[in-house]
This record gives sequence, C-alpha cells and structure tokens, in this order.
Amino acid sequence: MKINWSALGSTFGMSLVITVAVVAAFCLGMTALSRRTRATGGAAVASLSAAAYVSFALCAGAVGYGFYLIAHK
Repeated sequence: MKINWSALGSTFGMSLVITVAVVAAFCLGMTALSRRTRATGGAAVASLSAAAYVSFALCAGAVGYGFYLIAHK
C-alpha cells in the first residue's frame, strides 16, 4: 500500500482552514447578535443584524456544500 502524503497533507490543510473559517464566521455572528441587544440606534441594530445573518448564512452554506460533496455521485 502506498500513501500519497502530498494529497493527505493538502486535504488536512484545507480541512483545517475551512474549519477555522466556519468557526470564525459563527463567532462573528454570535458577537454581532450579542452587540445587537445592547445597541440603541436603529441603524446600528440593522447593520449588526445583517452582519449576523450573513455570518450564519456563510456557515450554513459551508455545511450544505460539505453535505453536497459527500452525497453527490
């Protein structure tokens, strides 16, 4: 059995980068939601809500794309 170490390292590296990116997007979304509750101005609330929704949409998109890659034939 021969292991393609280059492909294994590339897969590990991309998995690590994508995982960190999804976790960071989720953290940004949670931070925006928590700051939204303390915001007083209407524009601030709207921009923080939009930032939270975009962050969570990125997370959902990454998870959905992962499911697509796993299930697609």
